Amino acid sequence: MREPANSGWPVPAAIIVALLITAGVVFSENSGAKNVTPQSPVDFLNREAPPVSAEARREMETRLDEARANYKARPNDAEASIWVGRRLAYLGRFREAIDWYSEAINKFPNDARLYRHRGHRYITTRQFERAIADLKRAAQLTKGKPDEIEPDGQPNARNIPTSTLQFNIWYHLGLVYYLTGNNKEALASYRECLKVSKSPDRLVATSHWLYMTLRRLGRTREAEIVLVPITHQMDIIENGSYHRLLLMYKGRIFAEALEREALREGSAAGSYSILYGIGNWHLYNGRKDAAIRIFQQMLASDQWTSFGYIAAEADMKRLQ
Repeated sequence: MREPANSGWPVPAAIIVALLITAGVVFSENSGAKNVTPQSPVDFLNREAPPVSAEARREMETRLDEARANYKARPNDAEASIWVGRRLAYLGRFREAIDWYSEAINKFPNDARLYRHRGHRYITTRQFERAIADLKRAAQLTKGKPDEIEPDGQPNARNIPTSTLQFNIWYHLGLVYYLTGNNKEALASYRECLKVSKSPDRLVATSHWLYMTLRRLGRTREAEIVLVPITHQMDIIENGSYHRLLLMYKGRIFAEALEREALREGSAAGSYSILYGIGNWHLYNGRKDAAIRIFQQMLASDQWTSFGYIAAEADMKRLQ
């Protein structure tokens, strides 16, 4: 299957990996920020998903019905089972999706894809330790094996899948370590993710979280290395928000302009990525009040399933 062109990507990921050395101290901050009410995973399992249009919901329900029919016709096909879980999750039925994946794992205990997808939804529902266990298991199951394209559930404008199984395993594992403040583990995961970030879209997604992790560890020089291959000319299909943030970190885009852009986009998932990136940029540069302003603005919305929202929520708990 054709991958996006590597336009504007002059430095191989392997070189960046070789330049990044392991070490550092865990990021910590104290502040008088307003309290964030702690919530348990049960709250999120029962929480109503962010709203979508009636037309979009009908389309997703139709896709779920098709997935169920495919599974009924092929009950011994793990791929058919995975799609039922994915379609449930797209509808915001996260408890059902997790339960479905758990049953499928009993049937297909050595299929890394099931642990990858259940781990993702454990992150959504703030079951971080379970997410870590699942994603580590998925990494073990794929160790030494060739990577594979992961089909899109919601295709992009070019209908070109931009992610792979191993990319998603390491990306989500790095994320959950980052969310729990385990920055050394997050750094190790994102290094592994960088090794399989062989397209511009994957490169910018990994580089964004890798850069932020290094900054939190106080490793500014290594963070700057991550930005070396990032250019305006990169052929980005769907991770434009991460691309623009990285250009902002390089000083090629003004933070104020990027924040205005994100606010104009409203509840789009990419806007929450941008807002979190800007808030976090303020935070590790010592502008705590500016970070808190953005995080509180994000948490006042109903977009609680986005990774940007979850990261802002985790930071606000640490900032109390």
